Amino acid sequence: MGVWSNIKSDIDAVMENDPAARSRFEAVFTYSGLHAIWGHRIAHFFFKRGWFTVARLISQISRFFTGIEIHPGAKIGRKLFIDHGMGVVIGETCEIGDEVVIYQGVTLGGTGKEKGKRHPTIGNRVVIASGAKVLGSFKVGDNSNIGANSVVLREVPPNSTVVGIPGRIVKRDGRRVGDRLDHTNIPDPLIDTFRYMQKEINELRAEIERLKEAGVVRGARQAGDPAGPNESAQDGQPAGPNNTAQHDKPGQDDPGQPAKPAEPVATAPYDK
Repeated sequence: MGVWSNIKSDIDAVMENDPAARSRFEAVFTYSGLHAIWGHRIAHFFFKRGWFTVARLISQISRFFTGIEIHPGAKIGRKLFIDHGMGVVIGETCEIGDEVVIYQGVTLGGTGKEKGKRHPTIGNRVVIASGAKVLGSFKVGDNSNIGANSVVLREVPPNSTVVGIPGRIVKRDGRRVGDRLDHTNIPDPLIDTFRYMQKEINELRAEIERLKEAGVVRGARQAGDPAGPNESAQDGQPAGPNNTAQHDKPGQDDPGQPAKPAEPVATAPYDK
């Protein structure tokens, strides 16, 4: 594909993906993401021919003016759209397919100090939302969607969404559903787990309250039960087998028997 065809497709990507773009003239002169892509294409031209220092110099100049750092060795496909773009970093061995959308703060980086391929390969029609980090040498499949601030550390199958830290894959049954640029309404399995745990906690609290109420009722019933076998007879209740009834010892009056007559008391004779 020729230079002018690339330039035209880059402008088309802006007009197709950004509803705020009012004209091609505005896109050419005001979109820093478009300027960074064009600067990279020039730097990549020199990089492939072994002019590494010249290529890095062009890359750094582009970074200074746009806030977007694309290594000259990165391979970029057609109709890449970088929206806003401030803070975007694309590593040396990164490969990006066609019709990819990247938002501000995205990092397509490597891990460790290994040589060779150490950056991700992004498939076609992938949307990478704000602040996402894709780190390592693996592939993100076609038509995938990476949620904002996600950290992706492993391969992503085609037609998938990834959310969370570390990134978790939410499959879409092999087909994209809804607007490919709607990168805010993405299911979050971590939030769903927290909601489930909160539901379980509420149910346990309700069960504890029911048990407490049942315990109070049981205690009130026990207060009115007859005396047990080891308790003393009270309030007219018969004594248990291990208790000794009062007044049953010899020499004590039994309240159930009539009183005995008093015995006469001997007195000394009266001396006149």
